[in-house]
Amino acid sequence: MELQGKKIGFGLTGSHCTYEAVYPQMEKLKEMGAEIVPVVSHTFQSTDSKFGKAADHMQRVREITGREPIQSIVDAEPLGPIEPLDVMVLAPLTGNSMSRLANAITDGPVLMATKATIRNGNPVVIGVSTNDALGLNGVNLMRLMATKLMYFVPFGQDDPVKKPNSMVSDMRLIPETVQHALEYKQIQPVIIERAK
Repeated sequence: MELQGKKIGFGLTGSHCTYEAVYPQMEKLKEMGAEIVPVVSHTFQSTDSKFGKAADHMQRVREITGREPIQSIVDAEPLGPIEPLDVMVLAPLTGNSMSRLANAITDGPVLMATKATIRNGNPVVIGVSTNDALGLNGVNLMRLMATKLMYFVPFGQDDPVKKPNSMVSDMRLIPETVQHALEYKQIQPVIIERAK
């Protein structure tokens, strides 16, 4: 299935080490014909790390999508009634943002865009990246997995020995997960063994 004419929201949160795995998938979605509407968390837009400067990441998103990223709750709200999305992708979705989403806390632009998409009855695709998926955040992960309109990019433990609670999606599967989600189907298997 091509994505010609589909409007895809793409929310990026603060898992800095995962951005380089996500950018090629944004490019691929665009190559498949989708219009990408980028939405970035406050952490994404303001935090410099060993994985790059926030300003450089912002510029990369502009270059990929051809749009200025949505950076505030106010600017994200129209994605409900005025500029509806066909699907909202959250990748990477940190454990922090995952816990807020699972508990209906809308305190940033990415979560507002997600809430707006759910309001319209459209699917949300989640690419997890959290060190706590098998810890205290496990309850939030399972709550979202059992929630209508939530579809997961297949994920697994990224380092079972050094980080036994950590799980990360295979971001290469974002486009295929989006295609399934647009048909309201969960790609399977959803729990995978990640390549070393």
